[in-house]
Amino acid sequence: MTTPLTLTEAAATRVGLIAQKQGKPAVLRLSVEGGGCSGFQYKFDLDEGAEADDSVSETAGVKLVVDPLSLELVAGATVDYVESLGGAAFRVENPNAAAGCGCGSSFGI
Repeated sequence: MTTPLTLTEAAATRVGLIAQKQGKPAVLRLSVEGGGCSGFQYKFDLDEGAEADDSVSETAGVKLVVDPLSLELVAGATVDYVESLGGAAFRVENPNAAAGCGCGSSFGI
């Protein structure tokens, strides 16, 4: 059994605002693709809903959905939304990542 993902309140609030502006459901899809400076990179998209085999986590009415292949690489992760002097972005705190890069959008296992 894989450990579920967590969507923080800050991330849920931001997804909700983006979805409302775009007239879409508040469903954030996290996927992992090959690439980036550390081997894998995170990809975020608004989605219409979850697929039958997706893992689904919900915070404040906002769903975080992850496909089974990506879930193997991000199980137990927390998705947050942070604002700083350097800008604002979604950030994944991934306990499975053995290496990362300065930009925070790619990782290695």
